[in-house]
Amino acid sequence: MKLDWSETDERFRGELLAFLEAKTPPEATRVDFPGNASGGDAIPAWLRAWQATLFDHGWMIPGYPPELGGRNCTPTQTMIYLEEFARRRIPRATHFPGYAIVAPSLLEFGNEQQRSLAPAAIRGDTVWCVGMSEPNAGSDLASLRTRAVRDGDVFVVNGQKVWTSYAMVAQQCFCYVRTDPDAPKHKGISLLIIDMDTPGIEVRPLTHITGHADFAEVFFTDVKVPVANLVGELNGGWALTQGSLAHERAGLWVDGVARLEQTVRDLVDLAKLVGRHDDSGVRRAIASMFEQASSLRSLGYKGFASYAQGSSAPEHSYMKMASSEAGKAAFELGMELLGPFGAATGAGSPTTLGDDTGRWVTSFYVSFANTIAGGSSEIQRNIIAQRVLGLPRA
Repeated sequence: MKLDWSETDERFRGELLAFLEAKTPPEATRVDFPGNASGGDAIPAWLRAWQATLFDHGWMIPGYPPELGGRNCTPTQTMIYLEEFARRRIPRATHFPGYAIVAPSLLEFGNEQQRSLAPAAIRGDTVWCVGMSEPNAGSDLASLRTRAVRDGDVFVVNGQKVWTSYAMVAQQCFCYVRTDPDAPKHKGISLLIIDMDTPGIEVRPLTHITGHADFAEVFFTDVKVPVANLVGELNGGWALTQGSLAHERAGLWVDGVARLEQTVRDLVDLAKLVGRHDDSGVRRAIASMFEQASSLRSLGYKGFASYAQGSSAPEHSYMKMASSEAGKAAFELGMELLGPFGAATGAGSPTTLGDDTGRWVTSFYVSFANTIAGGSSEIQRNIIAQRVLGLPRA
């Protein structure tokens, strides 16, 4: 049996590919990781311009209407769109919080004034960060301790966030705070929009093992936030956290699987280049990765079909976990095939497929973060155990 897209969907693909051929900037090709796309700059000028171009032509979030950077396409066409971008390793933007988390959450939960902030977040005119993780509340978000105490027409915020992506350049923060310390930990959380220029906010960038700084620690000391900046209901923030995470994870698997498939193809080329393509152990390792990537794509389609029909898609938790961990193994195999050049990041390493940027070692480093970002593998295993296997909560 052969499964194909409809003629309408293939015409959509053709329009997309024609646009990408005509408009994609040269810097936006073969991106394996954010630092590869940004060159160390958190949000370089070419990426800002590219995001705006996508929005203005209806290709930023194609399922949205034109005023939100889309073209009212179907869920299937959104899948085609995500696959083509992932296959070509072309980023829509590196600062994902605005378009992937903040905008859809505002559109779903915000009031009229707050919903009006969504277009700028999607186009990239406003840079957002998301204040979720804390030193003692990373994957266990319900344990967050940053406090917001109402004082007249403002909330006074005190606490700390960590691993906050793009906080050093963000203009706004989508910040989850505890507004009722006496309520059960899932019940007393609220969501505030905080201007990052507000007095009392200190941002300390955190540097990756790669040398890039894409996230930071954020400290709040008596930060005053207007009550009007509350999103949704007071103490109703837990529902918003689930919506935010669902928006982030729904498309993560597409990029993860496409990157894994491309990495497997590159491993084949690398094995030939270093003369290991006849090694039975190497052949088995690469074949196993190919089988896993193919299985993950099929499972992803199943989950996407459920998600597109409004049902939950617990498959996505497994997809996110499995693709990130398989990617780590694939990049590690690439380093092993390169032998002593596996750790090289500069010129003088002739077996790096003509790329002296240290693609394999840098991607290997970043792959560890991929098992944490968007929900750690440990949390995904808990979700799988409870929602897929039906096991009781410990």
